[in-house]
Amino acid sequence: MEFNPVLKGLEKVYTKIIKEQRLNREDGLELLQTTNILGLGHLADERKRAMTGDQVFYNNNAHINYSNVCKVRCGLCAFAKDSGEKGSYTMSIDEVVNKAGQFAEQGVTELHIVGGIHPDLPFSYYLDMIRKIKERAPQVSLKAFTAAEYDFFAQIENVPVIEILKTLKDAGLSFITGGGAENFSPRVREIICPGKLSGQRWLEIHRLAHRLGIPSNANVLYGIIETDEELIDHLLALRDLQDETMGFKALIPTAFHPKNTKFEDLPQASAIRTLKVIAVSRLILDNFRYIKAYWVSSSPQVAQMALSFGANDLDGVVREEKIYHTAGATSPQMQSELQLISMIHELGLEAVERDTYYNVIKTVRPQ
Repeated sequence: MEFNPVLKGLEKVYTKIIKEQRLNREDGLELLQTTNILGLGHLADERKRAMTGDQVFYNNNAHINYSNVCKVRCGLCAFAKDSGEKGSYTMSIDEVVNKAGQFAEQGVTELHIVGGIHPDLPFSYYLDMIRKIKERAPQVSLKAFTAAEYDFFAQIENVPVIEILKTLKDAGLSFITGGGAENFSPRVREIICPGKLSGQRWLEIHRLAHRLGIPSNANVLYGIIETDEELIDHLLALRDLQDETMGFKALIPTAFHPKNTKFEDLPQASAIRTLKVIAVSRLILDNFRYIKAYWVSSSPQVAQMALSFGANDLDGVVREEKIYHTAGATSPQMQSELQLISMIHELGLEAVERDTYYNVIKTVRPQ
């Protein structure tokens, strides 16, 4: 029986990593297309350990989706409804604030707040929402809105987006979500979300936020119609902006869920595709310290496996998630803190509760 070394077929990339040379587009494609899954995982795991050792992060967070009314209606989305359509809803500011207050009383340290591109709400709705949540729960970080929402706010107010960002920051905004990035390829966007802002505009809005001292996350969507080249180009665009601003905290690779979307005939991304995307992201994004295994999108089981493929963050407790579940996600709505810790400890790793900025709140080591 011939013995295959674990890095067979990955020698060229391994040599570059050993020499601390930056990986390029060709390297990224080679890694994404390898069948040596364990070798890829080994390289990504070693890179992760060099950055954060045995630590795996999570936070005590909650999601609030203030409305599902959206005039853009991207083909990839199962969440959005037209105004007045059956199942559509828009929460009042008091309802949002009360929900935020209830979450704060449960010990939540971060609120993730996103909705659609609502055709009727004034900018004052969003501004008052942030201000009043901050008054009700001053200790909670507000990670709110996607670049698409900020772009829309600037349109309805007829001001530069940087003014919107400044106004919301003054009101209590802490952080910007990574949503809306999908894939930056114009070809992909024209098919899956033609009414949404361009990839370049997404990058521009995050660049402006970083300049104002507002950190953000970044998403990459996979398992829809993207080519391997388009996926790698997306990661390289994020790496370039991170070189410039160092304003990104984490990458969140998210699997496309086809149910109830215009792409319902597509198969769901495989576990192997998920592990490959996470591992390749870890190796290409040498300037991102944190890569999430988002259990809502991939399932808790695959997310746990991803902790050996370069991921070092399980997102958090979440509590209530609507966007992926309307697209057929079968993951639970919530993972308790004990469940997250157990997932981490089963791999012999340290569970680290963090705040929004990755400051350590507590560390729970495996017994």
